[in-house]
Amino acid sequence: MDLLFPLLSSIICFFFLLHGLDLYRRRRLPPGPIGLPIIGNLLDLGPKPHESLAKFAQKYGPLITVQLGTVNLVVASTREAARDILLRHDEACSGRPVPHAVTALKHHDMAVLWIPPNETWHTVRKVLKLHLTSQHKLDTLMDVRQNVLDGVTDVLRERGRKKAAVDVGEVAFAVSLNQLSQTFCSQNMTCSYESEDIREFKMAVETAMEVQGVFNIADTFPVLKQFDPQNVWRRAKAAFMWLEDKVQGSVNERLKHRDSKLPRFDDVLDSMLDYCHDHEADFNVEHIKTLIVDVLVAGTDTIANATTWVLSELLLNPHMFSRVREEVSQIVGEDGKIEEAKTLDLPYLHAVIKETMRLHAGSPLLAPHITQTEVKIGNYVLPKNTQIFVNVWAISRDPRYWENPTVFMPERFLKNKLEFKGQHFEFIPFGSGRRRCPGMPLAERMLSLIVASFVYHFDWELPHTKEEMDMNDLYGLTILKATPLVATPDQVTR
Repeated sequence: MDLLFPLLSSIICFFFLLHGLDLYRRRRLPPGPIGLPIIGNLLDLGPKPHESLAKFAQKYGPLITVQLGTVNLVVASTREAARDILLRHDEACSGRPVPHAVTALKHHDMAVLWIPPNETWHTVRKVLKLHLTSQHKLDTLMDVRQNVLDGVTDVLRERGRKKAAVDVGEVAFAVSLNQLSQTFCSQNMTCSYESEDIREFKMAVETAMEVQGVFNIADTFPVLKQFDPQNVWRRAKAAFMWLEDKVQGSVNERLKHRDSKLPRFDDVLDSMLDYCHDHEADFNVEHIKTLIVDVLVAGTDTIANATTWVLSELLLNPHMFSRVREEVSQIVGEDGKIEEAKTLDLPYLHAVIKETMRLHAGSPLLAPHITQTEVKIGNYVLPKNTQIFVNVWAISRDPRYWENPTVFMPERFLKNKLEFKGQHFEFIPFGSGRRRCPGMPLAERMLSLIVASFVYHFDWELPHTKEEMDMNDLYGLTILKATPLVATPDQVTR
């Protein structure tokens, strides 16, 4: 009993000291809503944090601070604040906080999205550009992507003849998955476009994307990581292991093929293995496996979601659908095929795609940044290891930059000529600066070709009226359409 009161007094003093230090740090940080003791603003974020944070920004300003448990998070919600972080202080703000879920990936310290900006990061990015996303490689690999799309177009024709509806997002997922797996490994990851394999792959990818973007209490209270109270890490582990096993099998098969001195495939995997042989100290087989998992997860999920949103908006606006079809028809060859390279020169198609990315931001808060050094932004000082989000959802709907910001108006991009390559900070769906999405050039081509083909070849019959279409979304690392787009592909007769 004699020791109880001194112990309690020490504990109380300790918490007051921590509280005082936090108040001092908060005085140097941007303003924000006052949170509850211990948990801070966790309950204020709700199921759609990007929307809640946008409302806070309207009250507290372009840079705000929210407290999530033990973590102070700074959020930028205007074009100017985004430019400060991603351009003016790009190097200082280019670190990545690694979510607990990501550590379930076998080699998360090699994952291009989460790796810190060190020499390994530079090497992985260089390999990705050299063997996959450079202009030359994209042109060289066009036929691979075209052949995969031709195959799924035949499947859709057959489904249309049977008057059978399809999940548009699932079909786009299958296309992008096999385009990427053919590009890397010269083989399809799935045996059929209607197989259970596709659904298992899609489930694993969606889980991997969800757990990387969810607000996990173990990230805000690190002491809880060992308990995994929301079951996030365990779900991540199952999804990543499933994906890693698939990729591991393909890579091992290729290594055996090369050891047997059989003819080369001369695909991306062969090229990366050659690079690995010449630079094994900097880039090894584990880097290759992790990179393939990264590309398969990011490439399939974003293309499937974007295709779903684009086609949903076009079906809600039949005159826009007709205008895209008319434009695409001008580049169709005598064989009825649409050349990928020519889709890049269709202004209205790209206006529709850009407007979809603006209104339905693929990654509403981008991937988080973390300061590598203390940095002064405006009148505020962000200490080293401060986490930062850029709310592109809020910026893309800000009436100061956009006329009628909640209305789907592709024509705005015919007038303003804004690009999504990171130089126009009111429109940065792929981010900007050194942490901009490295897969952007490939994603642009894949999405353009898929949308052009789906619109040109098929009328899409909805099982309900367009007024009944659910356009609500679900929050994650990417924004999902709450209700899948299901429609029957009716082949257009010409």
